[in-house]
Amino acid sequence: MTMTKQEFFKPEKVSARDKAATTSEVARQLIQTEAAERIRKTARLRQLREAQPVMPNPGRPTGRRKTASSAAA
Repeated sequence: MTMTKQEFFKPEKVSARDKAATTSEVARQLIQTEAAERIRKTARLRQLREAQPVMPNPGRPTGRRKTASSAAA
C-alpha cells in the first residue's frame, strides 16, 4: 500500500469566485426546474378547470347579513 499526498493532506482550497459560480449555477438550475414544474401544473389545472361544466353565477344572496354591531346587540 503506497502512501500518497491526497491521503494525508487536505485538498487545495476552492476560490470564492469558483464557489460563487457553482452556487449560482445550481440556483439557476433549481429555479428553471421549479418554473417548468409550475408551468406544467398550471396547464394541467387549467385543462381540468376547462373540462368542468359551466355553473351559472348565483349572484348576491337574498338574506341580510349581520354586521358586527348588530350581532353584539
